[in-house]
Order: sequence, then C-alpha cells, then structure tokens
Amino acid sequence: MVDGPARTPSVPGTVYFDSVDVVRAREILNRFYPPMSIGIPDGGELKLGVEMIQLGPLTVGHLTFEGSATLVSPQTEAYHVTLPTAGLVRARRDGREITATPATALAFRPGDRMHTRHEPHSAEIDVRIEQWALESELAGLLGHPVEGPIDLAPTFDLTGGPAYSWSRLVRLLHDELEHETSLIHQPLIAEQLCSSVLSGLLLSVPHRYHQELVSPAGSGPPRAVQRAVEAIHEEPERAFTVRDLARIAGVSVRSLQEGFRRHVGCAPMTYLQQLRLNRVRETLLEGDPARVTVAAVAHRWGFAHLGRFASAYRERFGESPSETLRQPG
Repeated sequence: MVDGPARTPSVPGTVYFDSVDVVRAREILNRFYPPMSIGIPDGGELKLGVEMIQLGPLTVGHLTFEGSATLVSPQTEAYHVTLPTAGLVRARRDGREITATPATALAFRPGDRMHTRHEPHSAEIDVRIEQWALESELAGLLGHPVEGPIDLAPTFDLTGGPAYSWSRLVRLLHDELEHETSLIHQPLIAEQLCSSVLSGLLLSVPHRYHQELVSPAGSGPPRAVQRAVEAIHEEPERAFTVRDLARIAGVSVRSLQEGFRRHVGCAPMTYLQQLRLNRVRETLLEGDPARVTVAAVAHRWGFAHLGRFASAYRERFGESPSETLRQPG
C-alpha cells in the first residue's frame, strides 16, 4: 500500500485511506462515527489506515493503527461494536475496565461514553448501527415494540457459537470492500446483508430480549400467511425482504417463517424465489430469441446476480435459461 492520500473509491459509500495523520484521522472518523477526539499517549506520530463502507444504517470500517492512540466520544448516538483483528483494545464502560482481543468483541450502546485505547500495530473492524435500525429490527423479529436502548453486553466471545458466525459475516463485508463488482454494492443484496448483520447481532449477544428472541416462535395463522403469499403473487419482482412480508402479514418475522414452514412447506424467501423462477420460465418460453435476452428477463423478475440465477434455474428446470429461450414456440 502507498502512504498518503485516499484511494479514489469507485463505489458510492466506500472510503479508503492508506495512511493519514491525526488531523485527517479525526476528520474521517467523525464523518462515519460519533464525534470523537484522538489522543497519542506516547507522544509519537499516529498513522491510521481506514477502509469504510456504508450500507444504509450500517457502517463497517477497518482501522489499522501504526502507533498507539486513544479515541474518546462523550456520548454515542448509535450502537457500536469493535472486533479486533490484531492487538488489543482497552476500554471503559459502565465504570469498569474491559479489554477486547481477536477473540472478544466490545460493544457500546447509544448514550454510552466511549473511551478506547489502541495498541501500536493493532487493527480492528468497527461496526456502527443506527439506533432506530437495530431496535426496529428487533421489534420486527419479536412482533411487538421494544424499549431501547437495547442493553448489549459490554463484551462477548467470538470463538464459538452464533457470535463466531456473526463475526464471519462482518468480516465478509470487510473482505468485499475492495471488489468493485461485489454483490454488496447491489441495493437488493446490500439491504438483505444489512438485515442479516443486525438480526445476527441480536441473536448473538446477551440482552434482555435475547431469551424471547431465541425461544420457539408460534406459527403465524393461515390467513396471515395467505396475505404474504398474495403480496408475493401480486408483485414477485418487488425487492421484498422477510420483514416486508411480515409487516404485510401483520405478524413477527419468526411467526411468518414458522407459518410458511407449516402451511406452505418452505421459507418465505424460498417461496418468492420459486415463483420468480416460474415467471422467468413463462417469459422465456413466450419470448423471441431475436428480441429477448436472458439477462433482461432475469432482471425484470428481480434476480440481481445472473450466475446464481442461472444455477438456481438449471437446478429447478433441468436446463439453462438460454436453452428455454431457444425452444420453438
């Protein structure tokens, strides 16, 4: 990597800085994270590497510290989770000292004072989630309003269980930052990934709603499931999320999923995909190969990634989309 100015991002919402001084570091961090001050405890020179991406209410950043530094924010306005990838992060929360390592994440809630110290040659992934987004995600999963802020545990173990899976999902977002053609830059995929990060955190970290969240959900009644099914049939090309369908059905996400499993035999998003594939096949069979392209038809019915679409199509119908299109009318 080359020290100095930013690499010009080719995708909106991404920022890359290979090495910046303390003044520029403060400017960049305050753009993406809570207003904070930066200190250099050993009196040396801070060089900070920054990679950032924003997906709606979710910000994922990778920070590398060549020298030690302290970051202080009087009061956070969002949920913030730090996952060290090298070195240590020492912090204070609720009046006690806590330490994060590559095996342990650190969490702050809206209203918390953030005070963290970062070792020389350390690195971390920092996740910021707007307060309304995480609390709305939890309310959707539970099917009733929640009172925030959600009391996320100060630290949580990343070496196993659901938190380990969640950390791998966050690392995937970071790994995809440099790829211009990554699916995370597709709005449909970005929305689904964002929801997965939010719901995954809620399922991974202790809080007062956690037991309710992981307890078996009741099945949505047939009428609620039918409302979701009707919405899918009316607009199969619409970029539905499972939360959208749950709102239409008037039940929680978990109840809708259980209702689909019981009354339909598959998950809501699986049902949506199968209907879209059917619509694609109908369109291809009716189309003129001289005027119609597989890509155009796939995009029309809501498929953003042609490779995965083609694979799913072949698995379902035993032939490629282009073979279907070439069949005589």
